[in-house]
Amino acid sequence: MSKSINWGILSTAHINNALFPGFKKSRRNKLIAVASRNLEKAQVYARENGIPQAYGSYQELIDDSHIQAIYIPLPNHLHAEWAIKAAQAGKHVLCEKPIALSLAEMDGIQKAAEQYSVIIQEAFMYRHHPQTLRVAEIFQSGSLGEIGLIRGSFSFTLRRQDDIRMIAEYGGGSIWDVGCYPISYARHLIGSLPQKVIGHQVTATTGVDLSFNGIMQFKPGLHAQFDSSFAMNSYRQIEIRGKDATLVIPEPFLMKKKSIIHILSNGSEYTETFPAVDEYYLQLENMADAILEGSSQRVTLQDSRDNTALILALLESARLEQPVELV
Repeated sequence: MSKSINWGILSTAHINNALFPGFKKSRRNKLIAVASRNLEKAQVYARENGIPQAYGSYQELIDDSHIQAIYIPLPNHLHAEWAIKAAQAGKHVLCEKPIALSLAEMDGIQKAAEQYSVIIQEAFMYRHHPQTLRVAEIFQSGSLGEIGLIRGSFSFTLRRQDDIRMIAEYGGGSIWDVGCYPISYARHLIGSLPQKVIGHQVTATTGVDLSFNGIMQFKPGLHAQFDSSFAMNSYRQIEIRGKDATLVIPEPFLMKKKSIIHILSNGSEYTETFPAVDEYYLQLENMADAILEGSSQRVTLQDSRDNTALILALLESARLEQPVELV
């Protein structure tokens, strides 16, 4: 088996910029092609970013036999379609979140990954950061005492009303865009789906949730709360409340600089500091580990299916204005 992976990117989306440094640093992941629906746009983008090959359609890139893996940063409603098409062409896939907008789409992705023996992973980059791994270790150690509450937030002000994230049929809304992060964080730590959820939303004129608040009951005495919004100031945090101590993560998702976690107990505070690392690079390396060495994925498709099911239940609860049971 080759010791490196040739990658292609579907579209010239802004999020690509976050991965470029990781591709340049990695010895095993090589970015060799980009596709746009407009060939000239793809060619200009390729020249500006030092990408060898440009294509004027997504399918052309997928059909390139020199490419082994595809990164998909397309609008949300196109993720499942192109992840499945890439898998059918024998390509491994790293797909931006949310990887799917329905359980039927998730079933199609899981079936394609199994049928064509490819790795498909949802791009929750924070899951690869040493800070996240350490938080999970502390959570599992029991040092916080019995956990009663996990609280998470992710919000920012979306000023453009014509932004694609405001279009309902494109999978828009704050919960799909940023609420998925604290939802994923809590569910990952606890290791299961909640038994029941309650969701409340403020709906924009376009029909998407402008802001969302959710409560997730995992078992008696253990709850998770989250809020997401396109209408509030930029804010991100996770707080884990235990019987003996509280763990606060001021920046749980976008650790661009060194990061700090705080453990508060009986008036005292203990902190741990993590050096700045590129979590997008670590995400690419995890893909390489899985593809080249058969190592486990940090974000499995079952993990993604559970997150999709949970978000759908929260949206249903908000629509019905009543609790929704999952298990």
